[in-house]
Amino acid sequence: MALEFTDDNFQEEVLDSSQPVLVDFWAEWCAPCRALGPVIDELSGAYEGKAKIGKLDIDTNRDAAIKYGIQSIPSIIIFKDGEVLSKFVGISPKDELVSAIEAAM
Repeated sequence: MALEFTDDNFQEEVLDSSQPVLVDFWAEWCAPCRALGPVIDELSGAYEGKAKIGKLDIDTNRDAAIKYGIQSIPSIIIFKDGEVLSKFVGISPKDELVSAIEAAM
């Protein structure tokens, strides 16, 4: 199961992480976001212990969404050592996300 990132835990869980982190910026009302959900959960299981995979609900956590310029969802950002490595907007194929995570490791 994917982790839940919030404005409160973003610094600790994402920016200060020693592992690469994939953050899925999403919202409950967004159909494409819900369609991407199972892929995010799969990646979470596949990379357990090697990378953090999680979701951030932009409706309840606006600060991080604003800080990273999220204009449309779903948007995925991969972080390493607190820096943005790659960004995907829209439904991204699983293999593209896997390649980006692997490149961050």
